[in-house]
Amino acid sequence: MNRSRPRLALTAGEPAGIGPDLCVLLAQQATSADLGCDITCLIDRDLYSERSAALGLPLHRDGPAFQVEDHPLAVAAVAGRLDARNAPAVLTLLDRALAGCRAGEFDAMVTAPVQKSVINDAGIRFTGHTEYLAAACSVPRPVMLLVSDQLKVALATTHLPLRDVSAALTPALLDETLRILDADLRRLWRIDAPRIAVCGLNPHAGEGGHLGREEIDVIQPAIARARQAGIAASGPLPADTVFVPQQLQHFDVVLAMYHDQGLPTLKYAGFGRAVNVTLGLPILRTSVDHGTALDLAGTGRADCGSLHQALLLACALARGTA
Repeated sequence: MNRSRPRLALTAGEPAGIGPDLCVLLAQQATSADLGCDITCLIDRDLYSERSAALGLPLHRDGPAFQVEDHPLAVAAVAGRLDARNAPAVLTLLDRALAGCRAGEFDAMVTAPVQKSVINDAGIRFTGHTEYLAAACSVPRPVMLLVSDQLKVALATTHLPLRDVSAALTPALLDETLRILDADLRRLWRIDAPRIAVCGLNPHAGEGGHLGREEIDVIQPAIARARQAGIAASGPLPADTVFVPQQLQHFDVVLAMYHDQGLPTLKYAGFGRAVNVTLGLPILRTSVDHGTALDLAGTGRADCGSLHQALLLACALARGTA
């Protein structure tokens, strides 16, 4: 939307985790310095007050740059103690932020972490923010992109058991993933011709078929089709060497085949400062690079760094200056 001062929706995530703590910490930043955007924090107002008190921090919730919109929980949240009765309320925050983005009320949504297990324990099928938002937007193929200071890593598959990854790597999935990755790097980051390093699935990228045929049968043909369509994709490259600096200097992004192929390196390089961006959606969404950290909730030991970076990136993407 390119407003000079974007309006962002911030969802508090799992109420028993550090999400509410991070919202309190971010409010301190937003009220003490100009972050360049206006934030509406979607959270249970009582929970927000309780966490402010637990952290020994001033209660900021109604200023011009940071406002709290009350979304009551089913039951009072206890730091570190999951309660499936609050799972529907967690998803209500996502629905509200998404509706506001689609209506033009918000320029982007920034999400604190949720606890997938407790949402499933409530009888609600849920595999993650990425998949939930994509389904709500009727988008068949979202792409998860993690961004740090010096590295961008996208995932062909996200939250799947490892044994299911090979079957999930279909020609259609790879074609769409490469198309979305190329299009959104051009649109959001203004990269004229994004250079995409495509990982193989197997060790040594299959060793010429001796360690698996996915590279020969699926990945290489997808790269060839992408190149014919004007997408600068290269590979398949061995995942154990693609992340060395000599290789990375030739690429703008690495496309990993599965979650733990790409994200350990990125998190090692920038944990606590990396940002999760969902590509392929009709709205902007960024998030943190970590989980709910139940053991840190309410202790004052949570680090707001990743949420702060997610907010700054959402602002830059909304303004077209990323």
